[in-house]
Amino acid sequence: MDQGCDADLLAEVPLFAELSRPELKRIAAVAKRATFREGVCVVDEGSQGGRFFVIQSGTAKVQTNGRTRVTLGPGSYFGELSVLDGGPRTASVVAASPLETWSIAEFNFRSLLKQYPTLAVKLLGVLSGRLREAERSLLA
Repeated sequence: MDQGCDADLLAEVPLFAELSRPELKRIAAVAKRATFREGVCVVDEGSQGGRFFVIQSGTAKVQTNGRTRVTLGPGSYFGELSVLDGGPRTASVVAASPLETWSIAEFNFRSLLKQYPTLAVKLLGVLSGRLREAERSLLA
């Protein structure tokens, strides 16, 4: 029987770096395990979001316009932008090896953010830091 996502895995995710143990447990409680065979497209560029993923084991290739941009491994995450803003996926993610993930549905994630506003504030801080870093690298 699936016992749910381990809060320790989520604690290693940079997006969740500012969250307390109880906050991590709330998120872990709504996560669902999903596995993918090598070569399977987990999310498709341009499609509507719906789920945020954290990789527990295996690797995945992030691709835009058919070109691999980066390879993700355990502790990496993807799909956060579409879950947060409801917009289309900015990249495809393809399993480069057998892939085990934990996913969080958009409606569950948004429900948590509404129920626990401090989660939203902490995540906004982390995402703002990532945006600033991306802007700095573009200007450098």
